[in-house]
Amino acid sequence: MDTVVIPAIPEDDFSTFGRLGVIAMRGCEEIGERINEYITEFRFGEETDFLVKTSCPRFMTGEGKAIIEQTIRGYDIFIICDCYNYSVTYKMHDEKEHTMSPDDHYRDLIRTIAALGGKARRINVIMPMLYSSRQDNKYARESLDCAISLKELVNMGVSNILTFDAHEPRVQNAIPLSGFDTIRPSYQMVKALYDNVDDIELTRDKALIVSPDEGAMSKNEYYSSVLDLDIATFYKRRDYTRIVNGKNPLMSHDFLGKDTDVAGKDVIVIDDILASGDSILDVVGQVHEMGAKRTFVFITFGQFAAGTKKFDEAYENGVINKIFVTNTTYKPEEIKSKPWFCEVDISKYLAKLIDGLNCDHSISNLLNPVHRIRNLKELKEKNNK
Repeated sequence: MDTVVIPAIPEDDFSTFGRLGVIAMRGCEEIGERINEYITEFRFGEETDFLVKTSCPRFMTGEGKAIIEQTIRGYDIFIICDCYNYSVTYKMHDEKEHTMSPDDHYRDLIRTIAALGGKARRINVIMPMLYSSRQDNKYARESLDCAISLKELVNMGVSNILTFDAHEPRVQNAIPLSGFDTIRPSYQMVKALYDNVDDIELTRDKALIVSPDEGAMSKNEYYSSVLDLDIATFYKRRDYTRIVNGKNPLMSHDFLGKDTDVAGKDVIVIDDILASGDSILDVVGQVHEMGAKRTFVFITFGQFAAGTKKFDEAYENGVINKIFVTNTTYKPEEIKSKPWFCEVDISKYLAKLIDGLNCDHSISNLLNPVHRIRNLKELKEKNNK
């Protein structure tokens, strides 16, 4: 029996799965516009507006609904939703502004999918910080909110779900037959480091990767492997006998790299979520006391839920030098203007992912940019000589 060979799709083949439509949910308008501009550039201006006009008005009782304001029949729809944008508000009853919670954002997403009415050819959801991603497993009689929401999205007709740095990637086991990709903005982080720190040298005698805890070890190992740097880690000791503010309180951070030489090196600490920031500040404080030359932090989702006062103090005392945070979730201008803050724009990256999926091209190289990172490092090392 002859072997059937399936030809690869040529790189210049722009045939699409369906006409492209991008829906930017409330709070995602800015990144939606950037994505629209990039895709227009990729496709040589064949179409200038891929954004689908939608709205999610509220009744005075607080109930909401979604409206699709144009035809979407046969479209390949990509919905971008930031469930953690606390700048978005709505009015109800007393006409006062109420801040939208992650639950409110998620319900608007469900409403929007429902409003599509089964007319789109395919529905894809891009949720940078996965809804309820911190409630991805249970230790007692608890809800499994993340798994339930994934099942609900699939039952609503969603074909692909794209997220960044899923807190627990194994949550995709809840929808094993559906598309689920967790993306790491590794290339964008390394490029931002090179662009903003002129004298950085990512060699073993000059730099070190440090994982803040065992949960972040896999992503730190990736950077260590790709950049050919040594790695050390902290062990996060928690009190599992009680719960405070929804989590087991932190008891201490124990450094496990006692034989690792930290003194005089630039230390890079990598994690997915920065909520209050206490854990990160504890880690960078300890490596600073060990004699680290400078400390840089890579964070996918910077919430700064407890404010920035402690970070300002750490910067003024030389404990922390720069925090690189993606624009996957909302941050106010007050935080963006801080001297220690550096925003990492991933809109072009998202545009490439959307463009590739819409054309049914492979996105493997985008999901795992090993060669791009190594080429960038090699280029920077040549320029430094």
